[in-house]
Amino acid sequence: MEILLAIVIGVAFGAVLDRIGATNPNVISGMLTLRRIKLMKTILLAIGTGSILMFGGQMLGLVDVGHMSVKAAYFGVFIGGLMLGAGWAASGFCPGTGVCAAATGRRDALFFIAGGLLGAAAYMATYPAWKASGLLNDIAGGKVTLGSVPGSSYDGIFAVSGDILGIVLGLVFVLVAFVLPDNLTGQKRPAEVPAE
Repeated sequence: MEILLAIVIGVAFGAVLDRIGATNPNVISGMLTLRRIKLMKTILLAIGTGSILMFGGQMLGLVDVGHMSVKAAYFGVFIGGLMLGAGWAASGFCPGTGVCAAATGRRDALFFIAGGLLGAAAYMATYPAWKASGLLNDIAGGKVTLGSVPGSSYDGIFAVSGDILGIVLGLVFVLVAFVLPDNLTGQKRPAEVPAE
């Protein structure tokens, strides 16, 4: 039953990604160059709403804190994040949108997926060297959160409720999503690029 639910949620999420233009490299490129930021506003709204619901749910006891997972902080994560961002900008896809784009029939997304799999294989093959380099060693205490969440096993960097902080940050993201204009550059969108 869980696999069926996962498939239904995955298909629904993929359909939403396609509907908002996240499977179109032109839309992604427009977002990253601040010419078309409706997608960015949608992402901010989704993250903000999700944060408010999750942390609010934890405070009300509706969401089990035991399901919260925090990845350890280490220098390799920051380097990997920069590489992911550069790849996203160059290809117009991130891992999730690339798979969704392939499902819509985009052949360029298949090359993106193949490149991602080759990159993952190269990382696995060279993992011992990365481990020996120290780039994978924990920094800032490893698995930490900005604020402490009651019932979780993670330390908070600041002496503030992580639930309250999560709700406040979520509200900020939602506010920014509503306040931002659709175009930050003031330039008109080229006619040849399909509308969102």
